[in-house]
Amino acid sequence: MQRLYDFLRRHPTGVDSFWAVVLFGLSALSEANRQGTPAHRGSFAAAIVVSAVLCVVVALRRRFPEPMLLLALATGLAQLVLDVETTVADFALLAIAYTVATMGTRWASRLALVASFCAAPMAQLRWPAEHSSFLGRVAIVVFQTVPFALAWVLGDSMRTRRAYFAQLEERAARLEKEREAQSKVAVAAERARIARELHDVVAHNVSVMVVQADGAAYVLDAAPDQARKALETISSTGRQALAEMRRLLGVLRTGEHQESGEYVPQPDVEQIDELVEQCRRSGLPVDFKVEGTPRPLPSGVELTAYRIVQEALTNTRKHGGPNTGASVRLVYFDDGLGLLVEDDGKGAPQELYEEGGADGRGHGLIGMRERVGMVGGTLDAGPRPGGGFRISALLPLKPAH
Repeated sequence: MQRLYDFLRRHPTGVDSFWAVVLFGLSALSEANRQGTPAHRGSFAAAIVVSAVLCVVVALRRRFPEPMLLLALATGLAQLVLDVETTVADFALLAIAYTVATMGTRWASRLALVASFCAAPMAQLRWPAEHSSFLGRVAIVVFQTVPFALAWVLGDSMRTRRAYFAQLEERAARLEKEREAQSKVAVAAERARIARELHDVVAHNVSVMVVQADGAAYVLDAAPDQARKALETISSTGRQALAEMRRLLGVLRTGEHQESGEYVPQPDVEQIDELVEQCRRSGLPVDFKVEGTPRPLPSGVELTAYRIVQEALTNTRKHGGPNTGASVRLVYFDDGLGLLVEDDGKGAPQELYEEGGADGRGHGLIGMRERVGMVGGTLDAGPRPGGGFRISALLPLKPAH
């Protein structure tokens, strides 16, 4: 049944032509039976021609609604002039009134409405009912007008319903496009975030490995035990970097989703202690203190704090020079989290810190400011009086949603 229904919807003119043939057959049969009766009026040939034209109106009403309306009205007038009394084929006037009200232009719909109210009175004036009073004829006119009015009203309501559904489909399509655009923006933002994460991971771990490798080469002959410890640090740091990079790059693969529920690791404030310890093992003395009462923080604030400390210590190892020390202060305020990272090294021009390294290829302070800005905080960075570099940040403690 569904296939039949789909076929009929794809071939509306064929369906209308079928009903036009049926209507013409019934009309011709009715006219043949009326021939020779006292009530018969008009010639049989004129009645057949009128019926045939009205059946053409039925067949082509959905393909050419406005021309078929005009043809139906002209045929109705010719029927009045030729004195061809109403026949079964006049059902075409109901069909064309419904069709024009459904899919025709506004002027055609209004014209069909006017014709629907005029058809019955004109027919009653041309062929009045015999042995009927004035009130009886009025009742006949009303009875015959009701089907035309209902056909037009049904067609107009169908037009309104179709317009409503078309608007809903357009809105759904627009929302779908907007959703796709938002998804692309979200994906781009996520990839940019992952790129920053990747930079921080690589810059920090590689700098640790370079420092350890230089130290191992320096003491390889004089202190083999220290060289062995340095190589072990390089090995563990490299494995950690590879593990984080593997998870980060896995998210960047096109068309691949995290169905297993494993997501990119999000470092938090508690891991700053491990970060500081790793720097100490690499040969950078770091003084780490926490002031205030530690408490749970929004994940974005924790990640930002960790990455700021990581980037600052990485820059210290890059630009601080030999015998450089650093200090990290983590301060819990009532409405914010304060970070202070300082070193006493020889430092480098601030432009290099801005770019993230002497090669100018990193994120550096630009990436820090982006992170701080994303959580609504402030960042102050610059050389210290007397030498060294200072990075100070204040991150508001917004409640996690």
